[in-house]
Amino acid sequence: MLRQSSFIFLVLLILVLSACGKAPEAAQSNQGTSAQENNTQSIEHLKGTAVVPKKIERMVVLSAAYIDHMLTIGEKPAGVNVEVRYGGDYLPYFADQLEGVPTVGSADSPNLEAIVAINPDVILIESRTAENTYEQLEKIAPTVVLGNEWLDYEDDTTYWTQDLLTIAEMYDKVDLAKEKMGEVEQRAAQLKEKIAQLDQKKLAYLRVREKNLQIYAAKGHPTNTLLYHDLGFEPTAVTPSEQREDLSMEKISDIDANFVVLEVDPNGQDYLNSMNESSLWRQVPAVHADQVYETDSFWLFKGWGVIGRSEIMDEVQKMIE
Repeated sequence: MLRQSSFIFLVLLILVLSACGKAPEAAQSNQGTSAQENNTQSIEHLKGTAVVPKKIERMVVLSAAYIDHMLTIGEKPAGVNVEVRYGGDYLPYFADQLEGVPTVGSADSPNLEAIVAINPDVILIESRTAENTYEQLEKIAPTVVLGNEWLDYEDDTTYWTQDLLTIAEMYDKVDLAKEKMGEVEQRAAQLKEKIAQLDQKKLAYLRVREKNLQIYAAKGHPTNTLLYHDLGFEPTAVTPSEQREDLSMEKISDIDANFVVLEVDPNGQDYLNSMNESSLWRQVPAVHADQVYETDSFWLFKGWGVIGRSEIMDEVQKMIE
């Protein structure tokens, strides 16, 4: 009986010592898991959840809007897309801040080898880019898909801020992003007061393309809502509500605008020359009063970001003065 009791005690002692020996190993394993979790963050996006580093060092960006957002919060991309139709280089209003940043092809046709060479922590793309290249990019690095098609935000005039806040959250800079957004909103409010004092403030936002003229809508895009909602310009009789429309040469005289913003495509110069020779174009009040302001072809990019919207307002300020 004594021998049996001693044997049982010995077995129990071995089990206790064995458990004690494994405890530090288990604790060490848990600490490793905890440390790994503390070094990453989970980002919800249109394709699911991406696990990315908490300290992002190399972000490749395939969107002009997202370049704007990163520069707004003081972060420099590790690689950026180009716009082929505008020369295949940096967009001019970012050029100074992007000096030395590698280009990685267009958003529609990214250069995968160039992206691999950067060894990115994260790749940031729009939903339209994801349609063709998400799977390829995801094999290179965690790929975050933002945006949700241009016309999907109905009457929300602050839609353009959503992706900025998501990107700022990835860098723990949401407060800075909100500060920059507030500065833009304040600037818009001040400019709106000046525009409200104008006796005539109908504006037409036109785009001259290779073979036709288009007029942009009063909403449906952040640039449009900046002009008509945030700044308070009035749409013309032919300004569509939600989507841009073609205007035939015969319809040009119906543009009852006091101001015309004229965006000319790189291949639109011949059509612009035809317009300038037309007596119908000269009947437009803004043309007659020499209130036509030819701008660069980047307003549609600029409307999506703090930097771009600020530049649009700089131009509007000069226009109304």
